[in-house]
Amino acid sequence: MQTKINKVELRNLEIEDYKQLKKSMIQSYPEMADSYWKSDDIERLLSIFPEGQLVILVDGKVVGSALSLIIDEKLVDKKHNYQQISGNYTFSTHNKNAEILYGIDVFIHPSYRGLRLGRRLYDARKELCEQLNLKAIVFAGRIPNYRQYSSKMSPKAYIEKVKSKELYDPVLSFQLSNDFHVLKIMKNYLEGDEESKEFAVLLEWNNIYYDESPKLINTQKNIIRLGLIQWQMRQLNNVEALFEQAEFFIDVVSGYGSDFALFPELFIAPLMADYNHLSEAEAIRELARHSEPIRKRFQEFAISYNINIITGSMPYLEGGNLYNVGFLCKRDGTSEMYTKIHITPNEVVHWGMKGGSQFKTFDTDCGKIGILICYDVEFPELSRLLADEGMNILFVPFLTDTQNGYTRVKHCSQARAIENECYVAIAGCVGNLPKVNNMDIQYAQASVFTPSDFAFPSNGIKAEATPNTEMTLIVDVDLNLLKQLHEHGSVRILKDRRTDLYQIQKMNP
Repeated sequence: MQTKINKVELRNLEIEDYKQLKKSMIQSYPEMADSYWKSDDIERLLSIFPEGQLVILVDGKVVGSALSLIIDEKLVDKKHNYQQISGNYTFSTHNKNAEILYGIDVFIHPSYRGLRLGRRLYDARKELCEQLNLKAIVFAGRIPNYRQYSSKMSPKAYIEKVKSKELYDPVLSFQLSNDFHVLKIMKNYLEGDEESKEFAVLLEWNNIYYDESPKLINTQKNIIRLGLIQWQMRQLNNVEALFEQAEFFIDVVSGYGSDFALFPELFIAPLMADYNHLSEAEAIRELARHSEPIRKRFQEFAISYNINIITGSMPYLEGGNLYNVGFLCKRDGTSEMYTKIHITPNEVVHWGMKGGSQFKTFDTDCGKIGILICYDVEFPELSRLLADEGMNILFVPFLTDTQNGYTRVKHCSQARAIENECYVAIAGCVGNLPKVNNMDIQYAQASVFTPSDFAFPSNGIKAEATPNTEMTLIVDVDLNLLKQLHEHGSVRILKDRRTDLYQIQKMNP
């Protein structure tokens, strides 16, 4: 894997991608170097089923692909090999009115494995299957490690041992972990596949939303899953210990299919213990040296775990000034900075922090979001301006030492959700930190707040974590409910403003 990745993109294959596609495929199948798809094959696929051909690009380079056909269920149920299912490589078996999305190829360049890019391709196929209202995804997977065991056991015994995790197969193990189940063993499936002894495993993923009476399926994602991390302050020996703990939580919320992971404000404060002999202002400036390496590592996590990460906040030095900032690390490999605008008296007196001058909404693959750090949510003008820019979800990483401080953040966040007809997700730190000055105690309760109308909980609280306990909070929010509220709510706060009498606007800093 290359050391730095700036952007990851998943999109439909284009014929202009062919040269790079060919190179990556040859690298992916060194044992079958002469079996790559020819340009005529790709042109034919794109002409009959363009939406079924996918590629992954890293910094503009094609590093993986998934190719598919739509096949009649009766043909899939019959005993077949690769040549037959592909119509002798003419793809004449493709039938746009059939029921099965059949995968004819998927690969990731060896240099880019370990980033879960293959999982993205599989997830995209599942989304396509749902959008096209197809019954299932079926394909025959190779079992390349079987050659090592073919003299000792049958293919059936080998597959059972892989399923029970007694053995590992780089293809089958990955497919089983992606919710595919085994239908049957295929003999003489792919000619020349010596690693698999020409055996393959027919696998299936069922579309639970399949409707035998076809209907138009909305392709826009409306159910967004939020993963909030209620972080326990603890002694950390070094920044690698921080990364280990952070990755654990990212893995957890990603494993539950979360679209976002939200960390608290200044959750990296335990690293200041090494500088406790310095003044508070000097110690936090030393802590700021970690901010850029943390951003880079979290950007890697966002790619690897296919999740958008809001890094809470951390101190940041720029031009001799100390700011409180965080980063939105998107799963496409890009990142953007956000800055705390309003600085508390404590931050000014003890640390000499300054407030930022830029705030905006952020475009993500789940729509527009806003991010305000702690004290900022207590100033309603900011979130109103973000709502005017189309914000659907407001994230608030916070750090409060007492229950009084938390109460301010909680109730102001609830007010912002009602005022701006949006969801508000908050997450903070819990526990004690005795070896870091000015960071002794913390109090928090991660929560997701909603507008107040019939479609939402009557108390405006979608979910809450247990107070002052390290944990995660996984919550689904429905953007369709916001659309309905904007147009048909009992009250329509955004629409009913008297802008003929009053308005707020951003000033040029």
